[in-house]
Amino acid sequence: MTTPNLWGLFALVFAAVTCMVVGDTAGKILTAGGVDPVIVAWSRFVLAAAVLGPLSGLSRRDIRHFADWRVLLRAGFIAAGICFILMAHRTDPMANVFGAFSIGPVVAYGLAILFLGERPTRDRGLLLALGFVGVMLVVKPGFGLTQGMVFALAAGGCHGAYLAMTRALAGTCRPRFLLLSQLVVGAVLLTPPGLSVEFPALNGALVALILLGAFGSALGTYLLVVASRRAEASLISPLIYSQLISATVLGIVVFGDWPDGLTLAGLVLIVISGIGSLVFYRRGTVAAH
Repeated sequence: MTTPNLWGLFALVFAAVTCMVVGDTAGKILTAGGVDPVIVAWSRFVLAAAVLGPLSGLSRRDIRHFADWRVLLRAGFIAAGICFILMAHRTDPMANVFGAFSIGPVVAYGLAILFLGERPTRDRGLLLALGFVGVMLVVKPGFGLTQGMVFALAAGGCHGAYLAMTRALAGTCRPRFLLLSQLVVGAVLLTPPGLSVEFPALNGALVALILLGAFGSALGTYLLVVASRRAEASLISPLIYSQLISATVLGIVVFGDWPDGLTLAGLVLIVISGIGSLVFYRRGTVAAH
């Protein structure tokens, strides 16, 4: 794999996670207004699959990949992760939720080493450990751990596994197929629980928020798939911490949720971890050349 343009990669990942945060902001507004999180997640997958399906360029060669257990498992991870994070948003501030969700890069890093053959480095490991400490400050295990934080940690674990599976499939499947497959499989998986709860009465605002959530999430996911073709999962994972910037800003602007001192300290450590990983990677790349 060629050496990626690191700042270009950072910009791509930041754009991806910001789109996702925008989608989750719409989801938080919906769930805070009484819409069941399962309905929000289900509509997100169904609408995105219906609109983006015709644009995916699906071929006969792609169809056979739907039988690949890795494709199905990857879609299952992202479907579960979205349900969990929407449940977390219903009760907890966005910055806190995304802080706990940031356990995902640690999970992805470990899985990439164990199953994808990527080589661990001391610097990257230490920085991810720093990020993990930051997550713990946000989550506050043992003194203030809420149900929302448990859901956010579960979402982060699912997303970390999803990132590792995306990296494993990046050389086998086209980015547009990977996006379509997770949307289609996610829609199928969530249809039974989605139909089991009461759907709210539709109005203009509700439709707009559902569409914003669906397409923000879909676009962000597609951009991450593109990024996964350009660099290792262990490099991309720390960059995902940049979502905390978007989550904190939108949480303050939209909901008026200011992080407390301990949470803010944790968020700062997580961001430092991501920036540090990028700097050390760049130094290592320069030294190798």
